[in-house]
Amino acid sequence: MVTGRLNKPIVIAAIIVALLIGLLLGGGLRAFDRLFGGGNPETIATASLQSMRAQNRLNVFAARYVSVTSSRTSRFGFSAERTLILPGDVRYEVDLAKLQPKDVRWDASSRTLRVRIPDLEIAGPDVDLASAREYGGGVLAVVSDADNRLDTANRAAAVADLRKQASAETPMRLARDSARAAIERSFAMPLKAAGYDDVKVVARFASEEGLPDDSFLDRSRSYNEVLEERAQSR
Repeated sequence: MVTGRLNKPIVIAAIIVALLIGLLLGGGLRAFDRLFGGGNPETIATASLQSMRAQNRLNVFAARYVSVTSSRTSRFGFSAERTLILPGDVRYEVDLAKLQPKDVRWDASSRTLRVRIPDLEIAGPDVDLASAREYGGGVLAVVSDADNRLDTANRAAAVADLRKQASAETPMRLARDSARAAIERSFAMPLKAAGYDDVKVVARFASEEGLPDDSFLDRSRSYNEVLEERAQSR
């Protein structure tokens, strides 16, 4: 019993020392870094920038489209027609290697990190030839190579149509929203880990320079809501 009473103050003192060490290794070191510039937002943002540039390309969105094209030709009073149904996959990417230090700006007054993103790039389409379907014919197709020429024309037109669909307003908006969210998250996470919970990260595309900041606040619509809106506008 006596031994227990003598050890109790020692145990309490050990707990207090352990807590102090924990504070020193955690919040204490964080405060130290802030005082001496070891972990300021600019330094963290620079490190994040270098890490993202090393990733090279960021795939932010992907979609599948289907093109239906028809070609028709006539010769010697005969005609032939061919229809091609061709699906293709398209990726929306950001070339992170194009990010430069000048594209990342720290505003100390508003505690905002502003990132200018390189413009979105469309990769593809990667056509799915295994799922392609071709229909048609005609008398001219029997007596000439009209089918081959029409198929070639259809494939070129289908690829162009797939790219046109991919460049439409709705998928481009969804891809840009996804890109902004991914870039903002990539810069915000290291800042939050360093204790800068009050820092705001705002990412915008180079083509959006000069537009009001509040034009991108509403990013909560789902893909189904966008499709519903598009169907109602027809």
